Amino acid sequence: MTAPNAELPSLPAELASPPAELPSPPTELASPPAELASDGPRFGGRPVHLRLLALAPALAGEVMVRLLDRLPAYHALPPEQLRGEITRQVERGIRAFVEVMRTGVLPGEAELARIRESSARRADEGVPLESVVGAYHLGAQLCAARVLAEAAPADLPDVATAQDRLLGYLRVVSCAVAAGYVQERQAALGDEQVSRQALLSRLLEGGDPRAAADRAGIRLPARYLVLSLAIGPHPDETRPGVNRSVVARRKLRRLRAELERRTDGVPLAALTADGGPVLLPDDSPHPSPVPDRAALAALLERLARACGAELTAGAATAAPAEVADAARLAADVRRVATATGRGPGPHLLTDVLVEYQLSRPGPARDALAALLAPLAPRPELLATLRAFLTHDLDRRRTATHLQVHPNTVDYRLRRTAALTGLDAVRGPDLLTLRAALAAHDTAPARP
Repeated sequence: MTAPNAELPSLPAELASPPAELPSPPTELASPPAELASDGPRFGGRPVHLRLLALAPALAGEVMVRLLDRLPAYHALPPEQLRGEITRQVERGIRAFVEVMRTGVLPGEAELARIRESSARRADEGVPLESVVGAYHLGAQLCAARVLAEAAPADLPDVATAQDRLLGYLRVVSCAVAAGYVQERQAALGDEQVSRQALLSRLLEGGDPRAAADRAGIRLPARYLVLSLAIGPHPDETRPGVNRSVVARRKLRRLRAELERRTDGVPLAALTADGGPVLLPDDSPHPSPVPDRAALAALLERLARACGAELTAGAATAAPAEVADAARLAADVRRVATATGRGPGPHLLTDVLVEYQLSRPGPARDALAALLAPLAPRPELLATLRAFLTHDLDRRRTATHLQVHPNTVDYRLRRTAALTGLDAVRGPDLLTLRAALAAHDTAPARP
């Protein structure tokens, strides 16, 4: 085997001369104690760790070159940080690898703690996790390539030992890198989530949201698509023997992930397993005073497919300062649409204008709903009246829908007229009955 020295690019000029304060390689790298010479695997009769110790000063520079060549994310770090902290971390990694080759003992807690701390700093700096893990793998790979160049066929048992120690080193180091990185990202995401929720609360309460947006690091859009979302149960939530809370959390996690993927900008949401408010930024150049029904329907379909549950949404659009009123309107529209038997999907104010108005407080609303009070003990009469009006006063279609004989429909309509004084086939009474039914159905939807 030959060492791949020739193809290595030269170190960038700004990194070629480390600052004076950069510590020189530790003395144990320059002159190893004599008692170490007989430990660990040997290639060509020479201990592997001694070969690494001799190469260590040059290896640190070569690893840095490979780091910048193979992992572009490190180019974003300041040159002084690369010359200082990152170079020291590379040297420390080489020393740890030498010790593993010498003794077969994996890095201890103190060294792993330093790796976790370094990884956390890279997470805070925005270096991708794969680049941080890849840096340790590149260093170990380069070290292994240098010493394997001296291996001969007779050294096969020692090659196997060296490989085993290499894999063990990479295993514990990769775990430490991931642990430090994830812990830092979780803390950062926690802070980010708190600031986002503060912005959402400010928008829903009304008032000027600019200070909360600045704290969250979010640019306010020209307007928001405001949704009041109702989330149906996932089929597994009703399955016997299944932990409902686990299924609900999984449903929400998939919904949020799909919402992030399908949204330009930062969506804001406060969702439980049953639903909640969602604000989607909208910076389209040609704003519309009402939501785009087709686009909204497509979005809800994708979200429902992702989370495995039916979604019903009231929708409105508003500038950031008017989100509070739009959120109340969207919630009312959704409640009215649900109460009047409209199915899943998007619902706009224009869909429920009469029902929405009749759900507003007032003596006329209460009087209209009271007209149907005599039907309360006879739910089949109320259901027949609703089906008759829905099917455009067609008794046969009504009978088919209810799975009864047309004569049964006629009988029930006569009983309804006798109890309420309103005949569904008379023109003057028809409008009153429609309004009374709307007022009755929206009673549960009143805030």
